[in-house]
Amino acid sequence: MRILFAAIAVIVLASPSFADEKKLTGENTKITFVGTKPGGKHEGGFKTLTGTATLDGDTLSKVEVTIQIDSLYSDNEKLTGHLKSPDFFGVKDNPTATFKSTKVDTTDKGTTIVGDLTICGKTKKVEIPAKVSNAGGTLKIEGALTIDKKDFGMVYGGGKIDDAVAITVKVEAK
Repeated sequence: MRILFAAIAVIVLASPSFADEKKLTGENTKITFVGTKPGGKHEGGFKTLTGTATLDGDTLSKVEVTIQIDSLYSDNEKLTGHLKSPDFFGVKDNPTATFKSTKVDTTDKGTTIVGDLTICGKTKKVEIPAKVSNAGGTLKIEGALTIDKKDFGMVYGGGKIDDAVAITVKVEAK
């Protein structure tokens, strides 16, 4: 019996771990957005975030990100201040937004990252179609999705500002 337990312990301890966790930061992960209105658009993003992307072998299996909303920037300084106000993100009451994957589906056609996006204390399930590669120790993810700002309690500007907001994510983590 001891020999059996010893053999199992050797097999378990000698087996390589295939899980690899990549740190996500504002340096290697870019989250940007485009908001539109009749006759124009505004672009912006977030400078500060932390998180992890977990790989099982070469396959993405999990993503978790926390975004510091106060790091928000846009193409217009006045707009940046307004986006941080209670009309939109309400930074004082909602200093962070989070994304936590619940499932990652990878097929020969691509990857879909499914998870819970929490903004302004409201959580919504989202799907992010993405291109994912892991070569030479560098994980690359490129994905895009569109959210409805009203789903997160942002109702300001009804009829003047489009509710749909396009979000892109680009990761290059070593």
